[in-house]
Amino acid sequence: MGSDELIANLFRISQTEQKLKRDNVKKESEANKTHYEVGKAVRDTIKKLGGTMPEELPTPKKSLKELEKEKNDLKKLFD
Repeated sequence: MGSDELIANLFRISQTEQKLKRDNVKKESEANKTHYEVGKAVRDTIKKLGGTMPEELPTPKKSLKELEKEKNDLKKLFD
């Protein structure tokens, strides 16, 4: 995940959390609906501004699993 996608996700998460608190959402179904609505608004904003949609962003060359393995291998070398 690149920085644009990470930032969009963090923004969506923080806005959803604030809206859930502000609207005093208690039911799971209402929370899911709120999550969806905020996510849609974030996607609509990205699209409106001419940004690249998350599914169109380039994927990393290495998976998280591969990076973790490399990190662990390096750690073993220096331990």
